[in-house]
Amino acid sequence: MPKDKASDGSDNLKRMKQLKYFLIAGFAVIAFCSIIIVSLLAIHRTDTVLKNKVADLTSSLNVQMKLNLESFMSRMETIGNLAFAAEESYTYDATDPSNDEYDALVTEKAISDKLYSLCIMENFVDYGIVYRNNHFIGKISNGTISLFGDRMYEDLHSMINRQRTNDGWAAGYGQNFKRIYYVKEIHENAVLIISFYASELEKVFDNPENLADMVIRLTDKDYGLIYSSDKMEVPGEKLPEEIKERVEGKKAVTILDNEYLVTVSTGEDNWYIICSIPTRIILKEKNVMRTHIMLTAIIASALAIILGMVLSIKLTDVITNMVHNLDTKANTDQLTGLLNKKTFEDNAEKILRDSDEKDNHSIILLDVDNFKGVNDTLGHAYGDQVLARIGRTLTEVFSNKDLIGRIGGDEFCVMMNIDQRPYEEYKALIEEKCTILQDEFHRYYTGENMDYKISCSIGIAMFPLDGRNFSELYSAADEALYLSKHRGKDIFTFFSDKEEADTE
Repeated sequence: MPKDKASDGSDNLKRMKQLKYFLIAGFAVIAFCSIIIVSLLAIHRTDTVLKNKVADLTSSLNVQMKLNLESFMSRMETIGNLAFAAEESYTYDATDPSNDEYDALVTEKAISDKLYSLCIMENFVDYGIVYRNNHFIGKISNGTISLFGDRMYEDLHSMINRQRTNDGWAAGYGQNFKRIYYVKEIHENAVLIISFYASELEKVFDNPENLADMVIRLTDKDYGLIYSSDKMEVPGEKLPEEIKERVEGKKAVTILDNEYLVTVSTGEDNWYIICSIPTRIILKEKNVMRTHIMLTAIIASALAIILGMVLSIKLTDVITNMVHNLDTKANTDQLTGLLNKKTFEDNAEKILRDSDEKDNHSIILLDVDNFKGVNDTLGHAYGDQVLARIGRTLTEVFSNKDLIGRIGGDEFCVMMNIDQRPYEEYKALIEEKCTILQDEFHRYYTGENMDYKISCSIGIAMFPLDGRNFSELYSAADEALYLSKHRGKDIFTFFSDKEEADTE
């Protein structure tokens, strides 16, 4: 072969190799750049969606914390009201100069015994009655005596700020935020006092596992800390400035910026429930995945597109699992597994809003008869087991088309969503379900000896006969439930049968 032709062939071979390498390099660069761009867009989108979703769920969590606090305080008030079961507690007046000394000793002994028996129900610091002359009966700690001094009655009485019920809550007296006080007027010369350590609120403010780094705080109206889940923060300190500047003057709000996610809601006596978490912690998993994506793109350019799809799916799964867990925590009642009050009402309202008059829906409101006796006799822990069992029973009796929720301590609500059918058949199906439910309750016994009987009273309202939105139907079902209670409990009553029930 002539030398020039051999040289041309060698040059062509080199050019072909160069073109090959150029195409490979070009494809690698394009693939690498594509996955980097797609990954950055996906990360940015994930960032936005995750922030917004967590903000919504954290807001719902704050509402749940408020409900937990209100439930806890309501229980404390109920225990306080038990002191009135003894007539002497609200009729005896230690300031009356005409009291016989012996009779006074006997009466105070009886009152004291009653108060101490109630005191052991909870981990109370104080549980007693204080009279205008600062004489007291029951458990009044030395710390409280020292803190209030000779102004004990006067300052305790000043804590009563609810005129309708003649009671009130207070914290931070004498800059001592370690104790929370509940005070109720017994008569014009005596008040009942209950106090407990603020640390008891740990049972109320329980972080969900996926938001373990969230700090939950309870403050007074001046943003003084009553309780903080951050053990480094001390009751009585002011709310950290970076949180205060975001929530000051706001009653209920969710704030998300580059530094913090903060939610606030207002509870009893203008106390604030404030939840906060650094934004970087919310996005921690996303940032880990971003680094993983970038390193993988550099190492495996040739497989960049396929690998990017796999990683995107993996990233989506991580976020989906996190959102699903948060959704479950925020939307369900943790004790029974049923929908909580807010989620139940929102879902029911949406279904009714999208319904027409031919659709069959009904609100079934259920209240457990004698449940207070279960708590008082067998304890709250056993009462929780009973509520959990009732939740399982409701799930078994009603279909997966129906909404089932726990909307109060021992109050449950079901929204039946029935295929279109004639009215009488529609009503008969509801009666059948309620009868099955009551039969289940008839088999309920509690206690180690299976000797404590409970039942349920039910009120029923039907769409559209008794109401066209949730508020109207709930009100009608509540009135029907009242009639069931009034007629002797352990029965169900339709709101449409109200006139007949009124004549009984």
